[in-house]
Amino acid sequence: MKFYSTNKKVDPLSFKEAVIHSLPSDRGLYFPEKIPTLDSDFFKELNSYTLSEIGSKILAPFTHEDIPKAKLKNITEEAFNFDVPLKKVENGIYSLELFHGPTYAFKDIGARFLARCLAYFNESHNQEVTILVATSGDTGGAVASGFYDVDGVNVVILYPSGKVSELQEKQLTTLGKNITAVEIDGTFDDCQNMVKQAFLDKELNETLNLSSANSINIARWLPQSIYYFEAFKQLQNRDNLVFSVPSGNYGNLSAGLLAQRMGLSVKHFIAASNQNDVIPRFLTTEQYEPLKTIPTLSNAMDVSDPSNYPRLMELVNGKHAELRSLVKGFSMDDAHTLETIKSCFEQNSYITDPHGAIGYQALKDTMTADENGIFLETAHYCKFVSTVEKALEKPLSQPGFVSELMSKPKKSITMSNSFKEFKSFLFG
Repeated sequence: MKFYSTNKKVDPLSFKEAVIHSLPSDRGLYFPEKIPTLDSDFFKELNSYTLSEIGSKILAPFTHEDIPKAKLKNITEEAFNFDVPLKKVENGIYSLELFHGPTYAFKDIGARFLARCLAYFNESHNQEVTILVATSGDTGGAVASGFYDVDGVNVVILYPSGKVSELQEKQLTTLGKNITAVEIDGTFDDCQNMVKQAFLDKELNETLNLSSANSINIARWLPQSIYYFEAFKQLQNRDNLVFSVPSGNYGNLSAGLLAQRMGLSVKHFIAASNQNDVIPRFLTTEQYEPLKTIPTLSNAMDVSDPSNYPRLMELVNGKHAELRSLVKGFSMDDAHTLETIKSCFEQNSYITDPHGAIGYQALKDTMTADENGIFLETAHYCKFVSTVEKALEKPLSQPGFVSELMSKPKKSITMSNSFKEFKSFLFG
C-alpha cells in the first residue's frame, strides 16, 4: 500500500518511507491510498483476540509490504503489552482506560509501535535518525519512554514552558541518554510549528535524517484505531454506540473515524473540547478559524490549530455535511471541568482526569436514552493531581512511581520560540 499527501502535490510513498519522512514536502499529511474493510470473520472472532492480535490484524494491510507478518506480530506483542480495560461508570456510560501503559497515557499505544517500527527499519541502515516531537503534555513522556536507549535514534522533544503538568514534565526531562528535552517560551502551537518548519527546511533535511513521533507520523496515528475495536470487544450492549473523544490535535478522533470506515459499528462520535474549540465551531459555522490558544486545566487539548485536521477532512472526502453527520461538537470551560470531576466522583466513585471529565460530560449532555456511550480516559488522574484534588476538595494518594519520578532532577534546554535558534541547536 502507498501513502499519499493530503495536499496531493508529491508522489505517494511506501509505509516505511512515509514513517521515516513523517511530513510530505507539500505540507500535507500522509494518508493511506485505500482503507481496507474488515471481513465478517474478524468481528465473529473479535471476542477471542488479545489487544496485540487486534493490532496485528488492523495494521497488517497498511504495513505488509514493508514489515513481514511474523515481525509485525512481534512488534505488536511488544508495543501493546498492557491492558486497556473498559469500566462501567454509570448506566449506559463507560470509560475506556487508556492509561495502563508505562507512562500512564494513551500516547503509549502509538509511540511504542512507532519506536519499534523505526528500530526495525534501522536494522538495515547504519544511519542515525533524529526524532523531532512537539508535546502539549502526554506525547513527550510516551515518546521518551518508547524510544529510550533505542540504538541509532536520537529524540528531541519540544514542550511549552509552564504549560505541562509537573509530572508530565518530569517524564520527558529525567531520562537523558538519547532523549533531549527543549523547553520553549511559547505555546504548543509554537512547538508544533517549529517541528513542521524543521521538516520543510531543505538544509536541515540534507544534513540530518529527521523523523517525527507526533501523530502527524502515520505510524503514530494508525495504531490509535486499535483501541476502538478493543472497546467494542468488551462492550456487551453495542447498540447505538457513541464515542466521546477528548480532542486536541485530533489524531484520536480521526483514528476513530478510520476504525468506523474499516467496519466498526459506531453511531457517531463527539469531539469533546475545552475552550480551544476550533473543530466544534467549525462543525457549526463551516469556517475553520484557529484562534489564540487558551491555557486550560486540560492542557493536552490546548491546541488551536490541530495538525490532524487534514486527515479528519480526508476521511469525509472534504465534505462538511458528512463530517457533521458523523461528529458532534462539544466544549467546556475550566469551571465546569472541575464541577464534572467532583460530580462524577460523588455520583459514581470514579475519578476522571481533566480531559476524561470533558469526554464524560459530553456524553451526559448529548446522549439519548437509547444510546450507549464510551468516553476515552486518556491519562491517569495522578498526572493532574493538583487539579483533581482542587475539584474533589481533598488530598489523594499517589501511585508509588510518582514520588520516585518527582525526586529525579530535571534536565532541559530552554529556548525562545525562534526557529532560527532551534535550527542552530539542531546543527549542534
